[in-house]
Amino acid sequence: MSATNELFQTLAAGPLIPGGTPKPIPGVGSTVSELIGYGLWLLMLAGVGGVGFGVYKLAVSDKSRNAGGSEPFKWMGGGVAALLLSGSLISILNGIAA
Repeated sequence: MSATNELFQTLAAGPLIPGGTPKPIPGVGSTVSELIGYGLWLLMLAGVGGVGFGVYKLAVSDKSRNAGGSEPFKWMGGGVAALLLSGSLISILNGIAA
């Protein structure tokens, strides 16, 4: 568990996770609370990655009629959904913890 904790601390201190210092959630153990907080930040990063990959696929895709042109939009939609989910959960949990 120590190596995982160090990894999260390194990511939180660097430019990868902006403001990645989660607040403790009342009624939840400190370790579980930290893991939930970092998990939500990682979900947000995954959403950004999904949107970025969708934009990339849209830029390089074959735009003919039979090439399956909806796939980039599926990636972007999934990324936006992950961003909305993680953002709302972070806001709710920070409101509870404040």
